[in-house]
Amino acid sequence: MAEPPVVQLTGVYAVSALGRGAEAQLATTPAFGPIRRFDTTARRVTVAATLPEVGTLADELAAAIDEACRAAGLDRDRRSECALLLAVHGGPAPDVDPVPSALAGQLAVRCGLSGHTRVYTSACVSASTAVADAATLISRGDLARVVVAAGYLVEPDQFALFDAGRALADDGAVRPFSAGRRGLLLGDGVAAVVVESRAAARRGVEPVATVAGWGRAGDAYHPCQPDPTGVGMARAASVALRRAGLPPQAVGYVNANATGTAQSDAAEAAALLRALDGYATEVPVSSTKALHGHTLEASGLLELVVTSMALRAGELPVNAGWRGPDEACPLNVITAAPRRAAVTHALTLNAAFGGANTALLIGTP
Repeated sequence: MAEPPVVQLTGVYAVSALGRGAEAQLATTPAFGPIRRFDTTARRVTVAATLPEVGTLADELAAAIDEACRAAGLDRDRRSECALLLAVHGGPAPDVDPVPSALAGQLAVRCGLSGHTRVYTSACVSASTAVADAATLISRGDLARVVVAAGYLVEPDQFALFDAGRALADDGAVRPFSAGRRGLLLGDGVAAVVVESRAAARRGVEPVATVAGWGRAGDAYHPCQPDPTGVGMARAASVALRRAGLPPQAVGYVNANATGTAQSDAAEAAALLRALDGYATEVPVSSTKALHGHTLEASGLLELVVTSMALRAGELPVNAGWRGPDEACPLNVITAAPRRAAVTHALTLNAAFGGANTALLIGTP
């Protein structure tokens, strides 16, 4: 039996409050500040990680897709062969953005992609699920090339929901895995990646990373709270490693889902202890949500770009906002500054309400 195709990322692009472009996402200073995009006077929390100037979500997504395709060296003919998997919020305001299915079709036409589109609105695992599906389609030989795009721009409705639920940090900082963490903060995020088989990418373009493994699993525990034992996320990570044929010791870095909330960070630490066995306390871990905020449906793709660029640069992102260890999170957290390291594989994890968990195992080309 023939080996399945190697799945590669050949073009990546991202926008967040850290800046525009993939390299900008390795910034080390948190981007949180007062929200000026809408009125927050009635809100408990008034900060987020937002861009000072931003277009509509459709315009930002189209620009990101164009930049990713350009970085991958895709000409008009090759673009026309690309399916589009799009991760966005399931209920945009009709007077601001088109409904997701219409938006996907418009973006495909606007960016010269094929008419094959699929939309993901499964909250904070939307984008990572889309990447897993793209990798599956390519590894099975169903498709040779896929564009995955995702976007969320901080807006008043979701902000109000998180604020009313007291999920937002009232001290203006996100402190993943840290003692004294007080919650999450939202952020702008738009990203696009070109996912291809190695054979399809043979045109002189240097791949950014490989998608070596992927896994998905559910907690079936609670509508909003994660299973404190971390069983679902652990299963997703283990499946990703098994698919890649690699042991836990192959993981040189974990880009964690950690949002800075007490229960979810502790559950994720438990998941890593399950999935990586005794190695979990050694592997470097950080959550870049401490820098760019929680970008909801775009989180999985933005953090995939960050992880890929970190491997390429040999510099692992800092877990900002750290105040001290929490006994519920006995991990090797990267504090104070980014860490220089030559890493060949990294896990990037995401979780969503409803108990959904995803794991993507990223490798150097």
